[in-house]
Amino acid sequence: MTITTIKKIRHGADERVLGVLAYSFNALIALACLIPFVMVVSASLSSETAVRDHGFSLLPQDFSLEAYGTIFKNPGVVGKAYLVTICLTVFGTVLGLFIQTMTAYVLSRRDFGWRNKFSFFFYFTTLFNGGLVPSYILMTRYLHLKNNYLALLLPLLFSVYNLLIMKSYIRAIPDSLIDAAKIDGCGEFRILVQIIMPMLKPAMATVGLFIALAYWNDWYNAMLYIENKNMQPLQYFLYNQVNNIEAYKKILEAHAGASAASAINMPTQTLKMALTVVVTGPIILLYPMVQKYFVQGITIGAVKG
Repeated sequence: MTITTIKKIRHGADERVLGVLAYSFNALIALACLIPFVMVVSASLSSETAVRDHGFSLLPQDFSLEAYGTIFKNPGVVGKAYLVTICLTVFGTVLGLFIQTMTAYVLSRRDFGWRNKFSFFFYFTTLFNGGLVPSYILMTRYLHLKNNYLALLLPLLFSVYNLLIMKSYIRAIPDSLIDAAKIDGCGEFRILVQIIMPMLKPAMATVGLFIALAYWNDWYNAMLYIENKNMQPLQYFLYNQVNNIEAYKKILEAHAGASAASAINMPTQTLKMALTVVVTGPIILLYPMVQKYFVQGITIGAVKG
């Protein structure tokens, strides 16, 4: 057996050992992320008494759908909140992606003389902002967006962090490609839509997921600007539902006898777990569709300046 053959065997064995270690480590990380969610699902399917007496477990204890029954006690109201959140998420993600792609394209062009000044303007907003009171006065007194869906749409429409990811990816596209399109008679908007955007799938999937998560999880803007219950998004509706149940439970616990006993059995911990499942379910189903683009996009955004 030659020395070259021995080296190849050792090299192959080293690769296999490294692969086993790498996959084992990744499996442990995956389990560390998966087990808490499994426990959340298990608790949401358990009775409040079992969770209170025995804590959380990987399997449901004293199987019960009471928490889900409490959430969907008024399915029409929950469905309307879902519809508001879905519409805001879809429309806000599409519009936000388009605006941030256009902005990143302009700032990435070296022939745009004002790009450094505009870049500094965007960067400056990450260091300082007007604060809550000026924002609230602007939205309600000057823009008159109280009880308006635009109050939920506009604040999350643009993010400088997402802009940096998109800009970094666009800068990796050769300028010669854009110059060739101009020679063929393409305008700037046509270059963006027909040439640049098709090449931005990883970046757009990454930024789109970030925008969608921001809209899906938003409840703070609804708390500030939405008083009409028919306009509440899902997160704020469920937030109010938990607060109302906890307040009602405290009122019942203040009385003796049967009222106190019924208060103890009211779903609170299991309700929170069921709310977590209801809220995160659609996003978990969405993530596998964009995962291959997400990893590539976030990596490029992290290593390029």
